[in-house]
Amino acid sequence: MPHHKSAKKRVRTNEVRRQRNVEGKSQVRGAIKRVRTAASREEAQTALREAVSTLDRAAKKGVLKSGTADRQKSRLTVSVTKRFA
Repeated sequence: MPHHKSAKKRVRTNEVRRQRNVEGKSQVRGAIKRVRTAASREEAQTALREAVSTLDRAAKKGVLKSGTADRQKSRLTVSVTKRFA
């Protein structure tokens, strides 16, 4: 239980940020799953484009580190390329 005014505000702020991070990570996981489960080449490429955008936004907002986003984008691209080559 916070005793100071600033500590009370930190509790509120931390909860807002936590919720934002949870939602951001959920969007990233969903985007990655759509790429991995795509049935056709066109569907996979569309999903990949959206996933890259989602990963970039998550990295920009600090939900993910930029290196993590870059690594996931690279792996997804390789996966789509190999699967529909």
